[in-house]
Amino acid sequence: SISYDWRMYRHDIAGSIAHARAQVNAGTLTEDEFSAIEQGLHEIETEIDSGEFEFSTELEDIHMNIETALTKKIGAAGAKLHTARSRNDQVATDTRLYCREEIDQLTAHLTALQSALLNQADKYAAAVIPGYTHLQRGQPVTVGHHLLAYVEMLERDKARLADSRKRVNICPLGSGALAGSTINLDRQQIARELEFDCITTNSMDAISDRDYIAEFLFAMALTGTHLSRLSEDLILWCSSEFGFATLSDAHTTGSSLMPQKKNPDVCELTRGKTGRLYGNLVALLTAAKGLPLTYNRDLQEDKEPLFDSIDTLKLALMVNTEMIADMTINVEACQAAASDPLLLATDLADYLVKNGVPFRQAHELVGQAVAESVKTNTPLDQLDLTQVSEHYGPDAKEVFDLQKALAARTNPGAPSVENVKAEITRWQGKL
Repeated sequence: SISYDWRMYRHDIAGSIAHARAQVNAGTLTEDEFSAIEQGLHEIETEIDSGEFEFSTELEDIHMNIETALTKKIGAAGAKLHTARSRNDQVATDTRLYCREEIDQLTAHLTALQSALLNQADKYAAAVIPGYTHLQRGQPVTVGHHLLAYVEMLERDKARLADSRKRVNICPLGSGALAGSTINLDRQQIARELEFDCITTNSMDAISDRDYIAEFLFAMALTGTHLSRLSEDLILWCSSEFGFATLSDAHTTGSSLMPQKKNPDVCELTRGKTGRLYGNLVALLTAAKGLPLTYNRDLQEDKEPLFDSIDTLKLALMVNTEMIADMTINVEACQAAASDPLLLATDLADYLVKNGVPFRQAHELVGQAVAESVKTNTPLDQLDLTQVSEHYGPDAKEVFDLQKALAARTNPGAPSVENVKAEITRWQGKL
């Protein structure tokens, strides 16, 4: 597994130093031996950092590569390092340290994307566009309100990562191969040094547990879902049919045949790579589903899906952050689409309700007005509604003032410009 688990070298070295320090307190290492181990491991870390270290596939994994190099470097003291430890609890510790670090990095990348969305939401807080259901025009919203929906989604993604981090940040070191060791090291001390919140309390579970990886993979997969939905919105917005947005040349490509094309490749790649995130989650769940306690070699299949998902999502977040920051909203095209009077058909029903008409009847009356509009090829806002029903008064046409219609949506969570700006201010403070 050295071809991919090499990336945990810093975590392996940190775990080994904490383990060696605990050995000193247990009397299985002298202070001089510990100093030699600590210095030797830091030298190996520097060699790996600089690319000078030669990994050997014959030594199987990152653990044996480092331990063998250490023993060659400092002699007998290096051979004592593995006392009261198994590669089973060693790899479990390394993986948890690695996941913890990557969760923190992904959280930072999510915040950066939220900030890019928030800046665009602020810039286009009052730009009106149609809101859609079933990809059919429904009611008016603003670009700011639309983009803030993704800020909300990404905040939930961060919350899931933060919650999963609690279950990641538990120290299994000291669990041995499956039943601990007769040489009892201070596990609490090891956990404190490695900044774990606590220690595992069942050695068999500690060795076989991969729930925290599955949970992390799920959190990343769901983040991928949100990025894919954002991508799909932008793909539509950038089409000639919508024309709401323009992406920079850095995040689009031309056609090899059609010179007029500007393809939203970053969006399409993001949408496509979401399938990899799903597949990696399913791969781990499948590998773990039939395993008896405790360690089985099948568990080695946890690393590649984990590493691939982290790499895939991290790259997607970074590139999408750049893309959103460079995006331009075509306000005139948005305004033209939002000028469709049918977007305010629901407001017309509300008008009737406010005048005492039961909603179901109001809904039917508006349906009749829409049918008449289609039949006579007359825009709904230009129709003589008093001819459709006596319940319509001469003031019914005031409903079709788009700015007033938006301004009336003042309930918390609704898209009045005032609400949107207040939410932007809240998010600016929060982020």
